[in-house]
Amino acid sequence: MHFLKRERLFMQSGWPRTLLRYLLIVIAAFVGLSVLFVLIFRFVPLFGSMVMVERKVGSWMQGENLTIDQHWEPWSRLSDNAKVAVMAGEDQRFPEHWGFDVAQIKRSLANWSDGGGLRGASTISQQTARNLFLWTGRSWIRKGLEAWFTILIETFWSKQRILEAYLNIAEWDTGVFGLEAAAQHYFGVSAANLSPSQAARLAAILPNPRGWSASHPSAHVQQRAAWIERQMRNLGGAAFLEKLD
Repeated sequence: MHFLKRERLFMQSGWPRTLLRYLLIVIAAFVGLSVLFVLIFRFVPLFGSMVMVERKVGSWMQGENLTIDQHWEPWSRLSDNAKVAVMAGEDQRFPEHWGFDVAQIKRSLANWSDGGGLRGASTISQQTARNLFLWTGRSWIRKGLEAWFTILIETFWSKQRILEAYLNIAEWDTGVFGLEAAAQHYFGVSAANLSPSQAARLAAILPNPRGWSASHPSAHVQQRAAWIERQMRNLGGAAFLEKLD
């Protein structure tokens, strides 16, 4: 009886309605701010990402001061070889899908249900959303936010802009972010002058950029780079970029 009285008093006090109102305000603010940032980054060069912030803060916590090497280069000064190599190695359906590769997701789930490992099925769009706005690691919360930001950039950005952003913020070694820094770091050339083989080796180390080297590739990286070069030719080379228009 006393419990029912307390419950009635709680309901009459208006706390549930107030909490709901605040929750809706927070959700609306998050949606509005995330849309605003995505719209701004559609036009503004990206000179940083949340992954860069995470790496920097992580180094401070370890008593170090990691130097971040990243230089924005516009689409016209990024090697066509690198553009095709990244799509060949990471996401060959990038020009066609709407942010999520359903066919690859189904294959990954089928492999997992058969007792294999749960292979990654992240598209370039998902990786761009994750690198720019979120943190590393695995959790359902992060996956949900990743899906949200993927939908936003696929809605408001062109495919060309997504790939341009990806190439400028992707991690290629400890403290090395973006294609320009990676090209200089590994080969001493600009992002505009990467050869097909150099571009393929850079794309080959993306799954493990802090563990693999493009300039001193292991046998596995060499094998993966050779496969990417074959895929680049099969896709039609630079002509494949016309599908992004």
